[in-house]
Amino acid sequence: MSQGQQERVTTSLAGAVTEEIGASLAPVDAELDRLYPGDPGTRQPVHTVYVPGDAFAADTIRSWGDRALTALDEHAPDAAAFAAVLGLPDELAEPVYTRVRAKLEREPVEDLRIDFEDGYGPRPDAEEDEAAARAARLVAQAHRNGTAAPYMGIRMKCMEAAVRDRGIRTLDIFLTGLIQAGGLPGGLVLTLPKVTYPEQVTAMVRLLEAFERTHGLEPGRIGFEIQIETSQAILAADGTATVARMIQAAEGRATGLHYGTFDYSACLGVSAAHQASDHPAADHAKAVMQVAAAGTGVRVSDGSTNVLPVGPTDKVHAAWRLHYGLTRRALARAYYQGWDMHPGHIPTRYAAVFAFYREGFEQAAGRLARYVNRTGGDVMDEPATAKALSGYLLRGLDCGALGIAEVARLTGLTRADLEAYATPRRGGLTASGSAG
Repeated sequence: MSQGQQERVTTSLAGAVTEEIGASLAPVDAELDRLYPGDPGTRQPVHTVYVPGDAFAADTIRSWGDRALTALDEHAPDAAAFAAVLGLPDELAEPVYTRVRAKLEREPVEDLRIDFEDGYGPRPDAEEDEAAARAARLVAQAHRNGTAAPYMGIRMKCMEAAVRDRGIRTLDIFLTGLIQAGGLPGGLVLTLPKVTYPEQVTAMVRLLEAFERTHGLEPGRIGFEIQIETSQAILAADGTATVARMIQAAEGRATGLHYGTFDYSACLGVSAAHQASDHPAADHAKAVMQVAAAGTGVRVSDGSTNVLPVGPTDKVHAAWRLHYGLTRRALARAYYQGWDMHPGHIPTRYAAVFAFYREGFEQAAGRLARYVNRTGGDVMDEPATAKALSGYLLRGLDCGALGIAEVARLTGLTRADLEAYATPRRGGLTASGSAG
């Protein structure tokens, strides 16, 4: 064939064959879109702070930040000291420490849950009624004066018979209080704990539907997290993965799956001394949660540690190293969120998160730039990897580990570009951003 001559293209199948196959798979296409819409593309907080309902106050968020800064001043007053405790490399010491302090001053808590379950316990009804109403008033006030965390809400009592009515009433009081104070704020998050059967999730959906109808809200306006704290939530009596059925039972309202470290471990008979987020039982549960949630738009959150950084400096340092290591371990396993139970935990939460994104930043940015520009490199990346690289950079931007100017400088991309690669249309994106 002479140069420039076009290759002859021939086919054997009639167009009707393609049409028939398309028609036969149309229900599957619709099912894929319904069940696996992909990540919502919204910010995911790096942690959730739980504060008992009776302890929550107007200054709780600022108090946590100030107490965390005080802990740094007392136990790691400069970048070198903090880096020595955590084993940070020299090149990360100052950038991480500076960003941690700035974060504690600017936005110490990314997600706050006012707890009316285990952290609050059984109380007289009048007392819990008042605490729920006060929580609504303070949350609404925080949104009005600009002191709210990006995400805030409550953890109610569960749907088990003994506490069901109490949990429903607390939720009703809280949501009604928000409505009366001006409406449901953005970033509202509710947590349903100790979910064992999908029917309990369905009951939560019906409850929220009734509230939305009562107040003329858009259907589906209120979402909620499902807390995984029992073995039955992972494996049902018939051998199926209950958590996957729970996601579907939520009818699109589930926003997250949160692992309950201590309840779940105790449910399996793990002794108290070994109840931790890196126990093999915890790894198994979270792996099942992760697979069940993949592609559904539901995020997975790790649990907490109960080893508090309090007391003399050597004990604080030991607790910091433990928390830092657990957080880094979770990040490597794609659990980008976890629980923090004490102000002393948030310096190491942010240190672990910032180090995770900063140490891989240049490599990730370079790989993404080469992919976008179709230039060579020592790694052959595909659209799925470009999606992961963009997601990594976006999470770094959202939490404050990275700045948009430095990301743009190394990638040549805007935030909108990163979002397009991180949440592509089904079928993926080519290097130019068009459907491929």
